[in-house]
Amino acid sequence: MKLQWSVFIALTLAPISAFAANATGDILPLTQSTIGYAALLIFAIAYTLVMLEEYLQLRKSKPVLLAAGIIWAMIGYVYSQYDQIEVAKAALEHNLLEYAELLLFLLVAMTYISAMEERRLFDALQAWMVGKGFNFKSLFWLTGILAFFISPIADNLTTALLMCAVVMKVAGDNTRFINLACINIVIAANAGGAFSPFGDITTLMVWQAGHVSFAEFMPLFLPSVINYLVPAIIMSMFVPNTKPDVVHQHVELKRGARRIVALFILTIATAVAFHAVLHFPPVIGMMMGLAYLQFFGFFLRRTLKASLHKKAAMAIANRDDHALKRLGSVVPFDVFRRVSHAEWDTLLFFYGVVMCVGGLSLLGYLGLISEIMYTQWDPVWANVMVGILSAIVDNIPVMFAVLTMEPTLSMGNWLLVTLTAGVGGSLLSIGSAAGVALMGAAHGKYTFFGHLKWMPVISLGYAASIVVHMMLNGHLFT
Repeated sequence: MKLQWSVFIALTLAPISAFAANATGDILPLTQSTIGYAALLIFAIAYTLVMLEEYLQLRKSKPVLLAAGIIWAMIGYVYSQYDQIEVAKAALEHNLLEYAELLLFLLVAMTYISAMEERRLFDALQAWMVGKGFNFKSLFWLTGILAFFISPIADNLTTALLMCAVVMKVAGDNTRFINLACINIVIAANAGGAFSPFGDITTLMVWQAGHVSFAEFMPLFLPSVINYLVPAIIMSMFVPNTKPDVVHQHVELKRGARRIVALFILTIATAVAFHAVLHFPPVIGMMMGLAYLQFFGFFLRRTLKASLHKKAAMAIANRDDHALKRLGSVVPFDVFRRVSHAEWDTLLFFYGVVMCVGGLSLLGYLGLISEIMYTQWDPVWANVMVGILSAIVDNIPVMFAVLTMEPTLSMGNWLLVTLTAGVGGSLLSIGSAAGVALMGAAHGKYTFFGHLKWMPVISLGYAASIVVHMMLNGHLFT
């Protein structure tokens, strides 16, 4: 009786055509099944709750974690009924591997940023900016331009977190400026990462697939500049010329601050070398870079006592009571404490998104959309739509779906889809890793709806970058 009941449920959840899949060993076609529609509904509800985080005060990781579990539970049940559980298991493990690489990469980057913050590097940068007399408008442009030119090397997520930390330190409680500055940083970081294989995961995927060589990304530089400048110029008109209400103070860097920056640069170089020379995932180099920080933390702890004695002697000789007081509050550097300060809500949100979209992909929805776009539409319009989809879903699975379809595209169109997938995520705060991370870093000050208000302006930059690419690189479309 139980077996009959299980078969009845499986028949309800899957279309009759699934029997053919069972016979051939292919993936079950479930796009028009009850389970497919239920998965879409669950994902839509979860993402709606993410968008309403600001009003519900519900952490964004919670709904997508629950949705991912439910979607994969339904997939597992149906696939087990047709003896295809190994297919579902392989897909699940593939998505877990993708997330593991992303998680470890982000964890190392966040740990370094937390370490630099603990060593007062951002406090010193804040004091320098205030000491230079920069007003809010100057800070707006400075952080945006730095984000644009650092992201091709350090990746857009790490760069955005770095610049956001500076903005949070300088702006204080000026929520309006923080929101504008974070939007500017997200646009700049995504645009800067679009013309470099190491600037964004999607560009890395296209490069790894062999469709575009390293040097062939450079024609995207000017379109990326336009993508950033158009919205930045408009938004800067709404940034006040007043100066931050911060009292100038001298900030003394903690011991080892500059060396941690050097280790971070070395970590990035190691990640690049692992990928470029050994063709290993960059995360291997990032994890090796974490070892650099751990050994340096060990060195700081072992030499702390001698360093304190030396500084105390100098403070006593100079009769510097403030220096003596600061020395009394010094604590040893602890790498694992820095790891615990990572934005875990953001990291778990990524898990939920990757697994939800991976489940929808196994159900056949991403492949269905890609097939319609590249067989029935003009490739240019299809690639423009890829950027819009990447803002709603996520650019990684969308680009993965495009690469899986392997459409026959010219070099100009491969560059176009690389551009749109990279900068399209700027349209919404949840459309890119940089935007999601900054919602966590500037919680309550940079929000989904705060970003949404500026979407028309960001769309102008998106459209302008596409037009510039087609004008300048038109010969690549033939």
